[in-house]
Amino acid sequence: MNGKERVQAALQHREPDRIPIDFGGTATSGMHVSCVAALREYYGLEKRLVKVHEPYQMLGWIDDDLKDAAGIDVDAVIGRTTLFGFANEQWKPWQMPSGLEILVSEHFQTTVDENGDTLIYPQGDTSAPPSGRMPKTGHFFDTIVRQEPIDDAHLNVEDNVEEFGPISDVDVNHFSEAVQNASHSGRAIVATFGGTAFGDIALVPAPFLKHPKGIRDIAEWYMSTAVRRDYVHRIFEKQCEYALANLAKIHAVVGDVVDAVFVCGTDFGTQQSTFCSEATYRELYMPYYNQVNDWIHAHTAWKTMKHSCGSVVKFIDSFIESGFDILNPVQCSAAGMDPAYLKNTYGDRITFWGGGVDTQRILPFGSPPDVREEVLKRCEIFSPNGGFVFNAIHNVQANTPVENIVAMINAVHEFNGRKM
Repeated sequence: MNGKERVQAALQHREPDRIPIDFGGTATSGMHVSCVAALREYYGLEKRLVKVHEPYQMLGWIDDDLKDAAGIDVDAVIGRTTLFGFANEQWKPWQMPSGLEILVSEHFQTTVDENGDTLIYPQGDTSAPPSGRMPKTGHFFDTIVRQEPIDDAHLNVEDNVEEFGPISDVDVNHFSEAVQNASHSGRAIVATFGGTAFGDIALVPAPFLKHPKGIRDIAEWYMSTAVRRDYVHRIFEKQCEYALANLAKIHAVVGDVVDAVFVCGTDFGTQQSTFCSEATYRELYMPYYNQVNDWIHAHTAWKTMKHSCGSVVKFIDSFIESGFDILNPVQCSAAGMDPAYLKNTYGDRITFWGGGVDTQRILPFGSPPDVREEVLKRCEIFSPNGGFVFNAIHNVQANTPVENIVAMINAVHEFNGRKM
């Protein structure tokens, strides 16, 4: 099997020849740019600066030579613009606070404030207020909330859907070319088309807009899901209308070459509990997920992915009923997220994309033998009868020892070798 066949088998709950591996397929299954650079050096690959394709989390682009070296089975198709609203083009060198030199878009514009923190600007416009901050000892950007005073008597739904709307011909052509380029690799294609994330808290503050309007403060948004629920419904209704029309335009040019689409990254779980009740999920979010997933399943061959960190075990039945085929990142360290229980209870109805190793404790702070042991256990649990794509639990973070990253990758290949 090649990577595409391997992932397709897993998504169809058939056991492939080996566990497929994803790193870099989505904005929640990648690696910090420093980790990508360290892996390139470890494998002795051509010396080159690593591109940051997602500057919010400072995720590094994984080139084909590194995918081949690590045995990665997935290619990513991502949007033309970043979370800070500028296009990834005309790459230039930039030095991180750590001293690592990387490549960023020419529109990646920053300044350093009096505290030594790095500020980044929406759409690369330094005349606008900055929308992200990297602490001087940090490794990625935190969103800067730019909330105008809220007047409940004059709330306007259009203010909270400013970032949505009909997809442009430029973006449609971008996806067409990106999918065409990826279609020759023999790897599975995971696409993030955008516009289908309902209430994703990373998007609510709109770091990509110069002067966002509407409800943009994170705490205010969470409160609004309770006290302004009719208003939030109207936002989701309008967003969903745009999303369905845009998906039709995209599918018309990319067809069914895409294997899976990242639909939504809204988090519903915390380490110990949840952000809302099951009843709230089913009343406020589920109707729009159903519309998007139903359209995709009726008109395409794509599988759909739901990302949610935390303890989401009580939502998994509802995720499945919402039409999601894939759950990521499978945070097994959160309350109730025991891997054996998840596999035994839901493994024939949803694909677990992640869960391979804990990125909060074991991968960054354990030893290589610790990493190997956990990876082998997770593979043993999740791999039977397919329905599993190996990935760490969310992105591999900065300062993770390269020896541990290699131990993780080698352990998956060791487990796969036992099956052959």
